[in-house]
Amino acid sequence: MTLHELESPTALQSFISSNKNAVICFSATWCGPCKRSKPDLEEMASQYAADVTKNVAFGIVYEHVLRDAIHTYGVKAFPTYILFQNGREVERVQGVNMNGIRVMIEAAGCNADLTGGETLGGGATPLSPAEARAQRLAKLGDTTALADAPAKEEKSPAEDVEMKTEEKANDEDIEMKDAADIDNKAEASSEDPTAKLDKVLLQTLTESMGFPLLRAQKGLLYGNAQTIDGAVDWIMQHQDDDDIDEPIPLGPVVKAQSYKCNECGKIMSNIANLETHANKTGHSDFEESTQAIKPLTEEEKAAKVKEIKALLATKRAQREELEKAEEKERERQRRLMGKEMSKTREQMEMEQRKRDAQQRKREKEAARRERERIRAELAKDKAERRANKGKLQSTLGVEGYNPSAIQYDTAAGGEGQAADADHEEHRHKKIQASSAKIDEYIQKVSQYRAGGDGGNCLKILSVYVSNVVDNPGEEKYRTINMENKVFRTKVKPFIGGKHLLVAVGFKENEGGTALVLKEDADPKLLADTKEKLNAALEAY
Repeated sequence: MTLHELESPTALQSFISSNKNAVICFSATWCGPCKRSKPDLEEMASQYAADVTKNVAFGIVYEHVLRDAIHTYGVKAFPTYILFQNGREVERVQGVNMNGIRVMIEAAGCNADLTGGETLGGGATPLSPAEARAQRLAKLGDTTALADAPAKEEKSPAEDVEMKTEEKANDEDIEMKDAADIDNKAEASSEDPTAKLDKVLLQTLTESMGFPLLRAQKGLLYGNAQTIDGAVDWIMQHQDDDDIDEPIPLGPVVKAQSYKCNECGKIMSNIANLETHANKTGHSDFEESTQAIKPLTEEEKAAKVKEIKALLATKRAQREELEKAEEKERERQRRLMGKEMSKTREQMEMEQRKRDAQQRKREKEAARRERERIRAELAKDKAERRANKGKLQSTLGVEGYNPSAIQYDTAAGGEGQAADADHEEHRHKKIQASSAKIDEYIQKVSQYRAGGDGGNCLKILSVYVSNVVDNPGEEKYRTINMENKVFRTKVKPFIGGKHLLVAVGFKENEGGTALVLKEDADPKLLADTKEKLNAALEAY
């Protein structure tokens, strides 16, 4: 079969390199047009193989064989037919177009060499010895010798034959040297640089590491020392270049000898120097250069070392001066901060002493007011004793001094039934209260400031009244047990407490042990009293 099916990227590259004119069909097994056009391509390959006037080889390769290497050839559609001449792409046809392929081949001049060949210098009209000598002298610029040639002394036939033989040999040597030079130059210009690459390294890069064939070849050609590490480093550095996937030009490989900064024009010998230059100057535009940096002589090296040492000494002195200045500045800042902290500490201590003095003053003032209040209460009690024949209508509880002005207990002294009768009459007279005086009762309770007794009384009264207002149907809230400790210690001892409860609708039961809310109690009066108690409690 004249249509060669290529099984690997390496086989494809070898096929292109080994044939002067090669038409490669890039196809895919899943492509319908590729399958239908393959017989026509095979027939075309057979026709060109049978035509002795044409020199073109046909090959087909599938995308699953090339994998990533297919991007090396820029294939964007299937099928794609590319004509290579001497390893370089000449033209391509995308899609099924057999006539287009024939036109492409004819236009490229893929003709076979039908000449039988000529010997070196053959094919030209033979010259006489005199004409040949004249041409040689013309090449050498010796025109006088040419003009004087007829006037020279004639030599013997033997000498003339010997001279002609020598001249002919010299002419042939010159012509052969020129032809050899031309052939060497042509061979060098058409030499494939990838032919001498190590196949094992190529296989490792393409099959084991997965790099495309073209990039692997470029990495080995242009990398460091044609090693795997050098090739990988080169590919990583140039993988974003626009021409990374362009074909490799024929001819000798020119490697980068240095690196050039396009911003300042400086030439650097290696990557380390390039990175140092970039860090110092901030430049970022670099390119590879073929300019080789001349090695320094021993004298230049010694001078360079001396210059570097002097520069380092200068830098060291500057750094020491800078460190001294920074140390002085740090010491100054430390002292300044110490002074500021000391000043702040003294100010805080002074403010704290002021606050303590003010607190002691407030405490003394509160104690003074409390003493005055107690003196007023004592004076009030004395006046009450004088008005009630030495009888004090108040009690001293465990929670402190709680004046009452309402006598609930039995009379002291054991005067019998007369005293009981007086006490009963006094009790019934005292519990008479009016709803119009509710504000007065609240004000009287609020006047008890010692120990917060007035506030506690207001809180208990607010609970009693709120329970009735918020739960009018609950029977348990309509009765207040006067024998309860809370009532005896926080409501009963204070003037106005029990009166307020009686004023809103409570009355004593027959046994005098509880207060019961009357059936005709006014709900609006209870609600208003609740609001007044809460307001007085907040103001307290």
